[in-house]
This record gives sequence, structure tokens and C-alpha cells, in this order.
Amino acid sequence: MNPDRIILAITGASGAQYGLRLLECLLGAEREVWLMISQPAQVVIATETDLELPGRADDQQTFLGQYFDAADGQLRVFGREQWMSPLASGSNTARAMVVCPCSSATLSSVANGASRDLIERAADVMLKERRQLILLHREMPVSSIHLENMLKLSREGVVIMPASPGFYHRPAGIEQLIDFVVARILDQLAIEHSLIPRWGEAS
Repeated sequence: MNPDRIILAITGASGAQYGLRLLECLLGAEREVWLMISQPAQVVIATETDLELPGRADDQQTFLGQYFDAADGQLRVFGREQWMSPLASGSNTARAMVVCPCSSATLSSVANGASRDLIERAADVMLKERRQLILLHREMPVSSIHLENMLKLSREGVVIMPASPGFYHRPAGIEQLIDFVVARILDQLAIEHSLIPRWGEAS
């Protein structure tokens, strides 16, 4: 596996800021990112942020690469039906995948092995290859169906992370609430960061 290659999927749950901030941090940490953005996520990004993403994956790659000052070749963006991409095969060398935010629809599809688009297939690959898969679920309340899907995936080794920021660091604004959640994801990926002070440490 390539320890510096991470797959990131942004789906259509509210909380696009989490995924975009995680992308920024991964690129800032000099990780190579393979990115997928679902069509509902593009709508949410346009609703929740000031970014105006182009529709095509190639154009998104150029736009986001420039926006986050990525190095050449550091960011690759794939379309939802790009079945010949490396993400669709267990032979790909990414060591981990994060779905951030993860909609309940994506949660259900992954739990049931639907693989109807590249995001779902990439997650299915991580499951079958026993690699790290993190789902940042962002919805409340959750139904028994959601909980059953989470339990099924947790038993397969998937890390389920509700988008649940803490307040012990006394956040002064929304950016620090976002960073709290992103910091916990980076911890799971064993990527060093200084986004927030840790419990018991000085600010």
C-alpha cells in the first residue's frame, strides 16, 4: 500500500465544509488524494459554501488543485461512472478511504454492497480488501435502519464517526467546530496535525 495515498469521497449530506477542510488538510500534509464528489454533494457545496464547482471531474480537479495549491499530480478527481479508474479495483494502492460527509443513502449502499457508482464501489473495495474505511455520518436523529447499517459496517471494521464536535476547546467560531471533527479523522488516519489542542493539553 501507498501510505501517502488517501481516497476521499464527499457525498450529499449537509456538512460539505467537513469534506473540503479535510481535503485541504490532507493536501497540506503532502498526502496524495483521490477524490470523488457525488452529484448531490455538488448541490450541497453550492448551497453551503461560496465555491462554484464545475460539473466535470477534470475541471473539478483543476479548480480544486488551484484553490488548495496542490502540487502537480497530488490531487486526482474521478467521476461517478469512471469504472476504469484504479478505485474500482482491489489492485489500487490507496491505504484508506474516508467518506466525509457520508449521507444515509451512501451508508445504506455501502452496508449492503450496492456498488451502483464509483463511490460505493470504492468503499466496497476497501471492505473486501480489509483496508481502513471511515464514514463521517451527518444526520440526526437516526432510525433503527441507520443504526443497523452502522452496526453491520462496524462489525466489518469500518470506523463510524458521527459529525459531533466537542466544546472543551471553547470554539470561537464555526471554523473551530469543523476543525474539531476533521482533527478526529486525521487522528484515525495517523496524520499529524495541530488543528486543535488535545484534552488536557494547553491551548
